Amino acid sequence: MQAPAPIPDDPDLKAAQAVARGICRLFARNDIWCMPEMPLRNARRADLMGIDAKGHLIIVEIKVSRADLLGDAKWGEYLDYCDRFYWGLAPHLDRACMEGPAFLPQRCGLIVADAYDAEVLRPAPLVPLNAARRKVETERLARAALRRGQFLSDPRVGTT
Repeated sequence: MQAPAPIPDDPDLKAAQAVARGICRLFARNDIWCMPEMPLRNARRADLMGIDAKGHLIIVEIKVSRADLLGDAKWGEYLDYCDRFYWGLAPHLDRACMEGPAFLPQRCGLIVADAYDAEVLRPAPLVPLNAARRKVETERLARAALRRGQFLSDPRVGTT
């Protein structure tokens, strides 16, 4: 039997996991179910991707450091895969830049979270995906979630 991989001692990774946990708790109370690290068809990976009770797809891009927030040039590529997009920030980050045009405040919501809870500071507007695109992305999300769930219950599934 193979030993589990060691957990890296990376403070930013731990902070990002804490923010994700808080957002997932907030979303669960609002009947939004999400999954971390969802690969997209454009070779990007959404930090959190979920679906609400009306079938709308939601992506959250989590940032825990100013350098990562200001240096991220790829986040705009997520907008083609969701009906709502949120920035998920750690509480200690200065949020002033989030109102600037580079962060599309008219298109992107804003959530601040810690390991225990989260608060929506700016709701994300609904920008509906094309129905065919939503269907494909919803099915991809469902299959990825089912695959992860199956692997959790049987790590050897698919190896024989």
